[in-house]
Amino acid sequence: MSAGGYYPPAGFHFKVEFVGIGNGNDVRFQSVSGLNIEYDTESFKEGGENRFEHKLPVRTKYGDVSLKRGMLINSDVLKWCLNAFENREFRPAKVNVILLNEQHEPLKRWELVDAWPKKWNVSDLNAQENSVVIETLDLSYKYFKVK
Repeated sequence: MSAGGYYPPAGFHFKVEFVGIGNGNDVRFQSVSGLNIEYDTESFKEGGENRFEHKLPVRTKYGDVSLKRGMLINSDVLKWCLNAFENREFRPAKVNVILLNEQHEPLKRWELVDAWPKKWNVSDLNAQENSVVIETLDLSYKYFKVK
């Protein structure tokens, strides 16, 4: 139990919501990676100043988010992805990555705006291993808001 928010939250209790896709049961993922933001910069040199360059922020850049989970057969999220890949019908969606506390209540939410499937990957199938098939979904999006 966290003592009034004094300890950092655990990173293993989260869910991912694809707003408007399916019935909301497609929320469990093994991992989420790539939630990052940085500035592109532009450099210019000042005449007579050889010790440094001036760097100015130009625009923010958001990395792709990668989601991993055990493959689901009747997934509405997978149908959304395959519709984009097979039929070139891209329907951008709002995707919420929600960090939860011990009572399953939201602590922090990253709202990805206009996310779309960029890549879908299935783990190797190997008769000599006893492992679950893992699917990886990479999403591109315009930006995210932290709430």
